[in-house]
Amino acid sequence: MSCHAALPPAEGTCTECGSTIPPSTLASATVDVGVVGGRLVATVSGELDLDSAHMLRHRLGDALRDVDDGLELDLAGVDFCDCSALNVLLLLRKNARETSKNLVLRASSPAVQRLLELTGAASLFPAASPDDALAAENALLYRALGTRGTIYEACGMLMTSFGLTREQAWQVLVTVSQHSNTKLHLIADAFLQSTAGRPLSESLAGLLAEAVQAHGTRDAG
Repeated sequence: MSCHAALPPAEGTCTECGSTIPPSTLASATVDVGVVGGRLVATVSGELDLDSAHMLRHRLGDALRDVDDGLELDLAGVDFCDCSALNVLLLLRKNARETSKNLVLRASSPAVQRLLELTGAASLFPAASPDDALAAENALLYRALGTRGTIYEACGMLMTSFGLTREQAWQVLVTVSQHSNTKLHLIADAFLQSTAGRPLSESLAGLLAEAVQAHGTRDAG
């Protein structure tokens, strides 16, 4: 998916952050959203200023709403970024926190990094790291409370079938959900259905076996 916005000629200086707006040239900003390594990544390129802020806000907002765990931002292709674009990023971060989702900066450009450091906002956008998997998992567990009946039943089934603790059963559900890119409550429902004569698909059965082996073995010691 991609969205393109033409930016009209502009020049001057941003009064809030001091960024120099490029001279009169026609530029474009793009936002491409796709799955990379099992995670949803929004790749932003071009020059981000007041004219592209509306497009940026809507595209990133839609991407965040469409994901269950979190969103990664790849801003390595951003050539220019002013305070209007920063305001969009701050709003996106606020919405992510309010919906218990994870927002991390996968990559950044010198223009973006300079603005973040200049405004003191660098600490608000952590870089992607191995710990993101845990944060995403926690977000999934929090959101799972709305469908806890099905999920708790599935945990009980896993505990009985494989001799797992409740925590291990949670970990198995989350792992299968993440690796299959399927919502947690749908995974739980599929497991419950498997006890009523509807076998799991071959792929889910394989992921389940791997998750039980990983979490049961790892936590047992």
